[in-house]
Amino acid sequence: MSEQVEFRHLKYIVAVAEAGNFTRAAERLFLSQPSLSKQIKDIETEIGVQLFERHRDGVYPTPIGQMVVDYAVATLYGRTHVFKLAKEIFSGTIPPLRVGFSCFVNSRHLQTFRSLYAKHFPLCSVQLSGGDTVHILQRMERGDLDCAVLCLPIAGPKWVVEHIASTPLVACMRTDDPLSERTEVGLQELVPRLTVFRDPDGHPAAHARLLEMLAAANSSVHVSCTAATPHDIQLLVRDGYGIALVNEDMPLESDMAIRHLYGVQWTADTAFVYSSDSGHPALPHIQRHFYKRNTETVRKQPQADRPQLSLKFDITA
Repeated sequence: MSEQVEFRHLKYIVAVAEAGNFTRAAERLFLSQPSLSKQIKDIETEIGVQLFERHRDGVYPTPIGQMVVDYAVATLYGRTHVFKLAKEIFSGTIPPLRVGFSCFVNSRHLQTFRSLYAKHFPLCSVQLSGGDTVHILQRMERGDLDCAVLCLPIAGPKWVVEHIASTPLVACMRTDDPLSERTEVGLQELVPRLTVFRDPDGHPAAHARLLEMLAAANSSVHVSCTAATPHDIQLLVRDGYGIALVNEDMPLESDMAIRHLYGVQWTADTAFVYSSDSGHPALPHIQRHFYKRNTETVRKQPQADRPQLSLKFDITA
């Protein structure tokens, strides 16, 4: 938009679009009707686009004008929200942010989240609460938690989901396992011994997605052992119940080893999640930060160097 279009002009555009009439919009803005009409005409001339169609029965945004109206609405809301938020931070009225997290999320992602919150919301407290993904989502639905840091996929239209990090999936085995002598392990030799899994009840969507990924690679598995935590998964592997797929950044116990998968590049993704119904004032600001960070990361990364993932945990609608 031209630099000649000032912030107040966005208010004029929104008022005309909402009133559908220059006279009513002018009354709302405490302007004269001829003055407002001229202001809108000057804006259209300045940017070289007709924003409104004038008819006897009212004024209506053109298709391009509707895009500008939407931008103006979002900008005005953002300004109001930021100023309100700044006042609440200064006055100390921001409520504690209640954050749920899965034990399968690496602690450094939680620390990144806490550092981000402390930077943007100084002196505002954070309360952390762990649990499995299903339980965390239920608590957010009840309003017991404001947001969460969880592994994807997260299903359902009510959730606002913003990606935080991607981590390769690797094979977890004992250090004395013959496969640990390899630098990479192929699925054909791995799958017959891939019997230890995360408890499906804790995150059904993630379990289903993993089985889909294996099926797409022409591999089927037998789930004989399940565990609710990364520690319990390693316990089962250590005691000889099989091999597991885990996140590469999962803290390993001394008798455990991880090996990359040959022929596939699978990742487990971590996201910031909250309900669209949540009323905590900090949530949209945090979400925009992660969105901006993701956008900048993709823009800075050369196309040739971006990882070409054949399969990954994606957001499931």
